Amino acid sequence: MASVGSTANPLRVAIIGSGPAGFYTVSNLLKHTELAIEMDMFERLPTPFGLVRAGVAPDHQKDKTVTRAFDKSAEASSFRFFGNVEYGNHIKLEDLRAHYHQVVFAIGAQSDRSLDIPGEAAVGSHTATEFVAWYNGHPDYVDYEFDLSGSSAAIVGLGNVAIDVARILCKTPAELESTDIADYALEAMRNSRLKTVYVLGRRGPAQAAFSPAEIKEMGELTVTDIQVRSEEAALDDLSRATLENSGDKNALKNVQLIDEFSRWQSTGKDKRLIIRFMVSPTEILSDSDGKVSAIRIVRNEAYRDESGQVRARPTSEEELLPVNLVFRSVGYKGIRLPEIPFDDALGTFKNVEGRITDQAGIALTGLYVAGWIKRGATGVIGSNKTDARET
Repeated sequence: MASVGSTANPLRVAIIGSGPAGFYTVSNLLKHTELAIEMDMFERLPTPFGLVRAGVAPDHQKDKTVTRAFDKSAEASSFRFFGNVEYGNHIKLEDLRAHYHQVVFAIGAQSDRSLDIPGEAAVGSHTATEFVAWYNGHPDYVDYEFDLSGSSAAIVGLGNVAIDVARILCKTPAELESTDIADYALEAMRNSRLKTVYVLGRRGPAQAAFSPAEIKEMGELTVTDIQVRSEEAALDDLSRATLENSGDKNALKNVQLIDEFSRWQSTGKDKRLIIRFMVSPTEILSDSDGKVSAIRIVRNEAYRDESGQVRARPTSEEELLPVNLVFRSVGYKGIRLPEIPFDDALGTFKNVEGRITDQAGIALTGLYVAGWIKRGATGVIGSNKTDARET
């Protein structure tokens, strides 16, 4: 038999998942012009592109232009796309092993981390992922309902997704009309009565996970005043020392922007965005109908753990914020798939540099992983490019 990778016996690769990690895997394989390769991509949904389609904010069209590169990869004669095909349901590992030399799993991190606090299941308590998928028209979420008739909402988390949710809630329907937000979501926004949006962060500005570009954009909202408490914008001694030593340019810019926001004076705009730092939710309260009525938060203090990282721990100081909606955005984790070794602590497939291993660390021939299900839910879209190259 001809050697694998020859014209007579092409290297056959199955890619499970069609988000950035999956398509960057395709583009990296296409660079191996010395090999004859045939690639089949399988996607549970009818359409490709994963979180680029369903996770990027509708008013951030520039971020979605990366799909042009994915389209170019998909035009290769050696590539085929199969939508509405789910691993574990329509195809199994034995099927893939029978028809492919290599299988790459690029399914992302499909579940949300919990707050693990009382009241989290109250009516009006949602994951940010659900809301983002809903306003982006994800087929799994089009029938979801979000009650925007209340006056206030809280978003728990300090990442870009949390900021995206806050921005969408604070924009006017006229501003959203020019985006690709789902029609039903736009209609819901037209009827929204939200006036106050809280963003709650467990740690300080120096540890915030949002990017400078994301947080800077919040200062450009047309009908929303931003409020940041000066004492929460100020860095604690541990964070200041760590930041000075690290020289992290993004963190330095974030701190500068938050400091500027803390000095802003209210201009009497229609809405308020209140960004809080060094606070954690301890309970979600509900009314007699089981609907969210408030969120209890505790003030945190900074400390340095055994590894030298600046962490946050609760004090005895508590506060009650009246809210009608809660969105949690505290990270994602992967889900198990049949027959693939899983790391429960990390929420990823067991792997070494993208090669899937068994629980003992022994490589499993022909099985690979890329993207969030490989390294955890960190980084931006472009981070998957180098990740896929390593795999």
